[in-house]
Amino acid sequence: MSANRKEAGMDLNERKLKVLQAIIADFIMTGEPVGSRTLSKKYDLGVSPATIRNEMADLEDMGYLTHPHTSAGRVPSDMAYRLYVNELMNKKKLSIAERRQISRKLFDDISEFEETLRHAATLLSEITNLMSFAITPEKNEDTLKYINVLPVDERTVVLMIVSESGKVSNTALKMSAPYSEKSIELLSKSMTYNYKGKTISEALKVDIIKNFEQDMEVMESLAENIMPNFLKTLESMLDVNLYMDGLKNIFSIPEYNDVQKAKMFLELIDKKEDFTKTLINREDGVIITIGEENVDHMMQNCSLITATYHVDGKLVGKIGVIGPTRMKYDEVTSVIECITESLNKRFNKKIETSLDTENKDDS
Repeated sequence: MSANRKEAGMDLNERKLKVLQAIIADFIMTGEPVGSRTLSKKYDLGVSPATIRNEMADLEDMGYLTHPHTSAGRVPSDMAYRLYVNELMNKKKLSIAERRQISRKLFDDISEFEETLRHAATLLSEITNLMSFAITPEKNEDTLKYINVLPVDERTVVLMIVSESGKVSNTALKMSAPYSEKSIELLSKSMTYNYKGKTISEALKVDIIKNFEQDMEVMESLAENIMPNFLKTLESMLDVNLYMDGLKNIFSIPEYNDVQKAKMFLELIDKKEDFTKTLINREDGVIITIGEENVDHMMQNCSLITATYHVDGKLVGKIGVIGPTRMKYDEVTSVIECITESLNKRFNKKIETSLDTENKDDS
C-alpha cells in the first residue's frame, strides 16, 4: 500500500509537490477548502495564481485533491495525506523540555501498570485534542513470572498471579478444609516451578492435576480447591483491556458538526470489542491508516494511528489516537512516539528493579 502511494508521488514534479504540501498544511490548520488566491497570498510558491490554479486542476485530475460542491477551494484526498505522511511530512521534533514534561505528567504519583496505561491514554488525548486509547498486553503472549498463595485465615487464602509484563491478579478463595502455612508455601513454590515462563495460553493447556501426583496428599487436596480458580483467573487475564479517553474532543472538531459523521464515529467507538480486535490485529511499530485504507467501513472517514510499547524487548500493547483524516500527523506521531518510549523505559526499569530485589532476597 505505501509503495503504491510512493510510486504515485513520483509522478509529481517539484512545483506540484510544493503546491500540494501547501494545500495540505493550510487545510490541516484551518479546516477550510483552499483556493489558488489563498495559496498565492500565504505561501511563497514563486508562481502566479493562474499557474497555481492549473497545478491544482492537474492534482485534482490525478486524485490528490477533491472539490467540495459548496466551495471553489480544494481539499486533500486520502491519497494526498498518504503521500504527505510518507514523503512530505517533517515530523515535529519535541524539545528536551517537552519530552521531560510528558514523562513527568505520565508517571507523577503513578506506579501501577494498568493505572499508568490509563493515564497514558488521558495524557495523549489532552495533548492531541483527539480521541485516544491504550490497550493492555495481549495476554496469550504474556508469560507468568510467579504464583503465590497467601494465607488470610484458616479457611481463606489469596491467590496472587504475576506476569512478566507487570500485571498482577489477586483473588480471595474460600477453602473446603483447613490448611497449614507450610503446605501453602509448598504449593506456591510448586505452582511457580510448573508455570513460570509459560504463556498464559500454554498454562491453560497444562494437565494441572498431573503436576501434583508426586506431591503430598494434602497438596493434592489444596490443588483441587485452588486450581479451578487459578484457571478462571488465567482466562480473565487473557482479556485485553481497552482504555479510551477524549470522546468529548470530537465535538470541537468541525468534521463532526456533520450529524451523520458524528453518529458513525460514536457507533464505532461504542463497538469496543470490534475496535479492540482492529487494534490488536495491526502491525507493530507506528502505523498510520488513512480514510479508505481502513478496512472497517465505519472508519473510512477517519485516520487511525497506533504505536506499540514493549517490556523486556517483547511486544506488550498499543496506544494511539483516532480522528478525522485532517489531523496534525507530524505533531501527533511525535507525541505518540515520545509516550511509547517513556512507557518502554519505565516498564523495563520496573522489571529490572524487581529482578534486582528478588536476587537480593535470594542471596
